[in-house]
Amino acid sequence: MLFYINEHIIRKPKKRQKRQSKYRPKQYVAILTKAEWSEQKEYFSLGMDVPHRETEKSISQAEVNYSSITGTFAIPNRKDFSQPEARFSFVIDERGIIFIDDSNIAKEMITKIKNTKVWKLPSLERFIYDFLDQIVSADQRLMVSYERQLDNIERSIFKNHEGIKIKPVNTIRNNMRDLRIHYEQLLDMAELFEENENNFFIPENLRYFRLFINKIERLRDYSNSICEQAIQVRDLFKTHLDIKQNKIITILTIITTIFMPLTLIVGWYGMNFEHMPELKSEWGYPAVIALCLLITVCSVLFFKKKKWL
Repeated sequence: MLFYINEHIIRKPKKRQKRQSKYRPKQYVAILTKAEWSEQKEYFSLGMDVPHRETEKSISQAEVNYSSITGTFAIPNRKDFSQPEARFSFVIDERGIIFIDDSNIAKEMITKIKNTKVWKLPSLERFIYDFLDQIVSADQRLMVSYERQLDNIERSIFKNHEGIKIKPVNTIRNNMRDLRIHYEQLLDMAELFEENENNFFIPENLRYFRLFINKIERLRDYSNSICEQAIQVRDLFKTHLDIKQNKIITILTIITTIFMPLTLIVGWYGMNFEHMPELKSEWGYPAVIALCLLITVCSVLFFKKKKWL
């Protein structure tokens, strides 16, 4: 699938038109499967056998070659970061960019650019900027939603709501960590484009890469702040649990303390020696009951005075 870069992305017509030269610019965007690339790479005259050296790790990266810039995109699934990244390769020279993609992710992104973007100053650099921007276009809304979730959890902790779960906080923190790593990789890629070692890009259009770098840096800082907020909420939750646990231990300690003298009395009068006058006293049993009640009331009043209850 071949597109030309004009005021907007133009699909190459299947049949040659008489006035096609009027609409055909110098630069193109191509989307090929790996099989199509193997068959058609000679058509693009890039002077290389493979689009990019495949890596074992799923990372976004780019490298400068003698006659091209090659790279790989690894885009995390924003809906479920535990799923594998969407991966595809690309090749860039001064004439255009080729995406080698079997997943149709690149095709969907380019179609969206085609349907939504109209450029006053069309160029390959502007297309690459819009393509990179498509990758992170929804990230700010995602992070705002994460921030609100953390705020709600924090308010619930302060209000001592029951059933608060820490798992969403850990999930948000892990997702922000993955996004931060992704941003670092995109930063390296954009800086490589801005360096323009092979002079593939028009110098005055390098500002598009600088704009993207600035945007990624802001998103990276935002993800760092949310990650720190998640850590704070997790620590707050842990402190909340410690406080609840301490209260429970305090209550158990008070109950144990109150019943210790009562246990002593029961044990004392449970000895059943023959010469224990209280055993034959008419008021012995009521007196022991009254003593136990008095000890209990005094203990409770003492703990309340100390604000332990």
